[in-house]
Amino acid sequence: MFKKTLASTVGAVLLLGMTACGSSDDAGGAAGGSTSGGGDDAITMGFAQVGAESGWRTANTASIQASAEEAGVELQFSDAQQKQANQIQALRSYIQQQVDVIAFSPVVETGWDTVLQEAKRAGIPVILTDRSIDSPDDTLYATFLGSDFVAEGEKAGEWLVEDSAGADQVNVVELQGTTGAAPAIDRKEGFESAIAGADNIEVVASQTGDFTRSGGRQVMEAFLQSQPDIDVVYAHNDDMGLGAIEAIEAAGMVPGEDIKIITVDAVKDGMQALADGKISFIVECNPLLGDQLMELADQVVAGEEVPKRVVVEETTFTQEEAAAALPDRQY
Repeated sequence: MFKKTLASTVGAVLLLGMTACGSSDDAGGAAGGSTSGGGDDAITMGFAQVGAESGWRTANTASIQASAEEAGVELQFSDAQQKQANQIQALRSYIQQQVDVIAFSPVVETGWDTVLQEAKRAGIPVILTDRSIDSPDDTLYATFLGSDFVAEGEKAGEWLVEDSAGADQVNVVELQGTTGAAPAIDRKEGFESAIAGADNIEVVASQTGDFTRSGGRQVMEAFLQSQPDIDVVYAHNDDMGLGAIEAIEAAGMVPGEDIKIITVDAVKDGMQALADGKISFIVECNPLLGDQLMELADQVVAGEEVPKRVVVEETTFTQEEAAAALPDRQY
């Protein structure tokens, strides 16, 4: 049932550090090649990653590569450099290669129907990881593996409502993720839903920092210039929150005291900032999806029925909880 894989290596991607790495500039963003697994009957997976924009993404890539090696899966990997066109090109390349299964984390929610129809016609099942798509046709993919981003936003908002009880006015600035990306859309929705009943909380400014530390710093610098009174930063990921810390400190203020910061992810750098009191609260988003992805790939290639949505269990962290968790943190 399994197809033989291409033996050539297109390139190499080593994304094993905990900070975002640079990526290749070749056409289509195909910055990776094959990670060899088992024998001739091994499953071949084409995986199209968003990029290397954050520590979370780097850990996610490392988990997928390591799990593929351990499971004996032949992994064809590409780095889209946060460009949808690169990802679509990679998916079409996997279809041409006749891989057994395609997995990818969509750069944005929309614009996938045509290429996924091509995969469907070729008989290649598709697994969405980390990010979902917005399509009326849910037969274009076998399953989605990832977090509930709306719930993450709700947890962030619920903490702020509780923390701000009794305060006269709480002005929030929001550092959004990549425009059009599922986590950016959903984390904003969940947060707004959670604070809707709190008359003392207002989001006074909201702008994308593109999930990057540099983007978070640049947007926060602009907010500090344009907003006279900022009480809280809500960042859609740790990296943007860490960038905001740099901007706040450069302005002569103390993050965590003068301005509270709420983030999502819980990577080591963010957890350390939380333990140090610079971040006030973190909602976890687990990047270690590799083992579950390989299990799902094995099932869908074998024609087994799988749940349409597999949600990862996650938690939240206060300063004390972060300090306790850090020694054993895997990412």
